Amino acid sequence: MKKRQHINYWIKSAEHDLEVADTLFQNKKYDWCLFIAHLVLEKILKAYFVKQYNKFPPKLHNLLRLAEMVDLELTEEQKLFLDEVNDFNLAIRYPDYKFSFYKKCTEDFTNYYFEKIKDFYKWLLSQIK
Repeated sequence: MKKRQHINYWIKSAEHDLEVADTLFQNKKYDWCLFIAHLVLEKILKAYFVKQYNKFPPKLHNLLRLAEMVDLELTEEQKLFLDEVNDFNLAIRYPDYKFSFYKKCTEDFTNYYFEKIKDFYKWLLSQIK
């Protein structure tokens, strides 16, 4: 796969997941919305990785680590945000976190993070294109 095709693969996959997350939000599946939204950021960071290094991105899910690997200059607030979103990936996967995460995912909580995720996604996408 050529570099541009590889980047587009990750972008298209992130776009698809963003649509899925939006559908989940509209259907009040807030915990799953945030889980999928985590994947949106993971995939757009992987597109950025391919743009920067022209190789397959690492198989990891830690958003902050991915951002560090691509040398994104982030504010402390952005770093904290990515670290918080990392929890959405873990919380839905493991039974001991799942129920407490489910209870935390109110409409307001989910909307707050989902909007921030979409903003970060758009910003990073603008850095790739």
